[in-house]
Amino acid sequence: MSTNIIQIGNQERVFVLTGAGISAESGLPTFRDSDGLWSGHRVEDVATPEAWEANPELVWQFYSMRRRDAERCEPNPAHHALAALESQIGERFFLCTQNVDDLHERAGSHNLVHMHGELFSSRCEANCGEPVFSDRNLYESAAQIPACICGAQVRPHIVWFGECPLEMDRIMREIDRCSVMIVVGTSGNVHPAASFVHWARQRNLPATPRVRTYYVGPEPPLNAGAFTEVILGKAGEVLPNLFSVEP
Repeated sequence: MSTNIIQIGNQERVFVLTGAGISAESGLPTFRDSDGLWSGHRVEDVATPEAWEANPELVWQFYSMRRRDAERCEPNPAHHALAALESQIGERFFLCTQNVDDLHERAGSHNLVHMHGELFSSRCEANCGEPVFSDRNLYESAAQIPACICGAQVRPHIVWFGECPLEMDRIMREIDRCSVMIVVGTSGNVHPAASFVHWARQRNLPATPRVRTYYVGPEPPLNAGAFTEVILGKAGEVLPNLFSVEP
């Protein structure tokens, strides 16, 4: 485990990207593990627009299971460390998560986006204009699936395979103006998130401030070579002692 400290100046902006690894430390399995979320289900059967079209009951059964699992988990020290950093530097902190659980919010993070959607939200399948709404219910039969006021079915507010990530314009703006990027618990092979560190490094031109990029996780990601430093260790053990913020 690295004993290095990330120094954060009093004018610096911090962009954090988190992936499945940080949630795994709270007990949520990652779909890439042998015992992961997708065990027993092909991705094509539960996490694509085609799966929804073919069998919305199965899709909702799967996401109801995920809601049940997430409800049982608690934020870990890594989630709390990022919330504490935000409380120190305020609007200069921005968090983008690939995770759909609400562990960051429950730890106290506020300035964040879920680029792959939110597990505890739902929306109209027809995108009729009705807003996304908070939803912690379980739908385990076709009869339980609610209908929108327009008559279409309500679907999970999740970015499925083949759909576009959310809030990419905002994410790009934050990448463009950050001076520190910290990536936690990602595999480095899911795009576009795996490209964020490359996009940040493209700003390392003579006329722009140099971006420092750090990765934190138990093993190097596939894009490890793009980082200023790779810090190996569990996020819950590394992050609480990683930051030194100038007053």
